[in-house]
Amino acid sequence: MSIPRIELNDHTSIPQFGLGVWQVPQEDAERVVSDAFELGYRHVDTAQMYGNEAGVGAAIARSGLARDDLYVTTKLNNNRHEPAQAKDSLKVSLDKLGLEKVDLFLIHWPLPTQYDGDFVATWQALLELKEEGLATSVGVSNFQPDHLDRIVEATGVVPAVNQIEVHPYFANEAARAATTRHGSAVQAWSPLGQGGGELDDPAVTALAERHGKTPAQVLLRWALDRGDIVFPKSLSKSRLAENFEVFDFELGADEIATLAALDKGEAGRQGPNPDTFDWIPD
Repeated sequence: MSIPRIELNDHTSIPQFGLGVWQVPQEDAERVVSDAFELGYRHVDTAQMYGNEAGVGAAIARSGLARDDLYVTTKLNNNRHEPAQAKDSLKVSLDKLGLEKVDLFLIHWPLPTQYDGDFVATWQALLELKEEGLATSVGVSNFQPDHLDRIVEATGVVPAVNQIEVHPYFANEAARAATTRHGSAVQAWSPLGQGGGELDDPAVTALAERHGKTPAQVLLRWALDRGDIVFPKSLSKSRLAENFEVFDFELGADEIATLAALDKGEAGRQGPNPDTFDWIPD
């Protein structure tokens, strides 16, 4: 199966569909990623915060897949925003992943109320890591429109991607619009929601029945048809296979609009608000 690729603003491309490993325990990560590779996944999204980079690296090492066939993303932990720490942390991540460089390195959260609000310096550190060849592309995650405006104005460099919460109950349109306005690609995290009810919503289940698909497949297809990059996660190989079976149908424009109309605005947000999220691990 050929997974569509999205062209990025730095003249590279990223598979539009991948595997997320948020909340996948370290002891399960190697198995889950190996199962995904066996099914045809070639894009893995991890993070320093997830604590499972070593498991992802073990799966990569045992896969036998050519490095050029894989796309690996990791993200900067919230306690490593100081520029020197950001640089050192990527080297640690590369050691855990068993790689010479990652395909994409992201600032995980902007943390505007921490580090004197200076996420520009952190962004500059990532740009230097790209120049050093430790990351092919660099980007951000959970950046609001004003956060994007600030780093682009300060450095003149647009992130390759902005990874943000997006699902029908929280379409996050302001952040999506700002991302595309700057020329960054949108990566939609939590495309199935986090138990917020989308999978049981009558509008979703009706479309699933119409297409002979599951509600989860309909939600993933909605994101893909809107041009977003998705990376659902599961510990189950059968569910990984089900999630992957979304390339044999498309939603019509009216169906896409039907799901977009489910947007609840800020009330639909299920993750932290990037304007106030300030958690820093010990």
